[in-house]
Amino acid sequence: MQPVRIVLAGNPNVGKSAVFSRLTGADVIAANYPGTTVEYARGSAVLRGESCEVLDVPGTYSLEGKSRAERVAGRMTRRADLVINVVDATNLERNLNLTLDLLRLDVPMVVALNMWDEAVKHGVDIDMELLEEKLGVPVVPTCALSGEGIKDLRDRMEDARPGRLHFADDERWNVIGEIVESVQTVQHRHPTPAEKLSYATVHPVWGPLMAVVILAAAFEFVRVLGEGLIGYVFAPLFTHLWLPVLTKLSTLLGGEGLLHDILIGKLIGGSIDFEQSFGLLSTGLFIPFAAVMPYIVAFYLALSLLEDIGYLPRLGVLVDNVMHRLGLHGLSIIPMMLGLGCNVPGALGTRVLETRKERFVASTLMAVCVPCMAQIAVIAGLLGEYGPLGFGIVFGTLFGLWVVLGMVLKHVIGGRAPEILVDIPPYRFPYWKSLVKKLWMRIRWFLAEAIPYVLLGVLLVNILYALGIIAALRNVFEPIMRPVFGLPSEAIGALVVGFLRKDVAVGMLAPLGLGLRQLIVASVVLAAYFPCMATFVVLFRELGLRDLAFAAAIMLVSAFLVGGLLNHLLLACGL
Repeated sequence: MQPVRIVLAGNPNVGKSAVFSRLTGADVIAANYPGTTVEYARGSAVLRGESCEVLDVPGTYSLEGKSRAERVAGRMTRRADLVINVVDATNLERNLNLTLDLLRLDVPMVVALNMWDEAVKHGVDIDMELLEEKLGVPVVPTCALSGEGIKDLRDRMEDARPGRLHFADDERWNVIGEIVESVQTVQHRHPTPAEKLSYATVHPVWGPLMAVVILAAAFEFVRVLGEGLIGYVFAPLFTHLWLPVLTKLSTLLGGEGLLHDILIGKLIGGSIDFEQSFGLLSTGLFIPFAAVMPYIVAFYLALSLLEDIGYLPRLGVLVDNVMHRLGLHGLSIIPMMLGLGCNVPGALGTRVLETRKERFVASTLMAVCVPCMAQIAVIAGLLGEYGPLGFGIVFGTLFGLWVVLGMVLKHVIGGRAPEILVDIPPYRFPYWKSLVKKLWMRIRWFLAEAIPYVLLGVLLVNILYALGIIAALRNVFEPIMRPVFGLPSEAIGALVVGFLRKDVAVGMLAPLGLGLRQLIVASVVLAAYFPCMATFVVLFRELGLRDLAFAAAIMLVSAFLVGGLLNHLLLACGL
């Protein structure tokens, strides 16, 4: 016998994921902007003493959604044995449109009137008993972030029943208006400081200026916290605790040989160098834990704060005009920002975009022009001694490529980019327990995704060197590497490994003794030519074989052209 299937359905950004997490205890990422859930999440809860399957489906405004995520929501909801309709109490009229669709399914339902605390702050009062009477299903006020009302929701799930509201399609909005007018009263009040700030952050003049300040502050926060964690926590741990262990193991292995090279790596000046030795236990562990994870922690902390406060959808509105010039709309900025942390969630985040054109352009631009935080961290280590010059040229080039490539793809790829239609949530103070949980989930996911590929990349480097494959590839590509990119043939090893992990590939440049110009060119080429294998797998699933092959061709051509042009331009400038 199949377990009872409970589906959480609601508009985007109404707190479904938070309700799901409270009901099931499952780990899901909740954020204060639409489109956080792009796949359905699965968990379990107990109803009438029996275990039930609980599904959190993507947010949708109707059961006939246009985007892939909305179609998933409609399909899963129609298969439900019980529906929990999560409704934003501050936007009752808009949310009731989906509620009426759900009532027509003739499936037992309960309404979770979520964000009740925000409704009270905004002077919104809703007559629960009257709303329940009109809809014919239980209605429970909740605040999922703090957990208020969740116990009552569990209890009322046993009273779930099909609604008894009947109406014709041409009467829908009349019915919604009558319900709202009879059950809701709103007290007049003056705008709060948070509301005034909300207006300012989307103002055509003040909004962009505030965006520059906010994003600059966010990335400075990432830099300072990341460097601090490396300098005072992670690097000392490796130096004082792990290095003595590896030194003893190196001595036991005789200081050389195949096994020593695989586990410890090459000795640099007679000792282990965590950045250059390239052993599984040296560089293989140092890169993800000590060189990259501090920046990952800092970046995801900053991103989580911007998410939970509610700034990201406002940023989407601000950049909408610019994004339309690239064949996208403003909310495409969110997958780009996710991609700065890791390209995999960035690629998944493109699912919230409505059309094939938007998804293809956004995925390709992110894969070519948006390096993940792991790669950024290693590039910073390589170019740090040269100050901001090298770093600025690398990311200025990638930004310029992002703009130019986007404008080209807008005209090459058929289809349309619809206007941005997004609800702007109110600014909210982060719920710190939820924020810490989300941060831990993202760090844990990074480690689970990064470490296997880092170790595999380091192992592959040693195997390719041992088998002489890298030497053979040098001979093949030497006519291209130096004349076009100004790089020694030894850099081909980094390009090969970059398909597994970009951060490992960039780290392979360190022992080559490259100058500033060469480091800049190599960093840009590695960023542009292919995403890592994990992102490639996700793009295959999201785009399909034909579109992925086209995107891959764009990546190769872009990397070749930009790398060659940049090399000769820097030479002309005397670098």
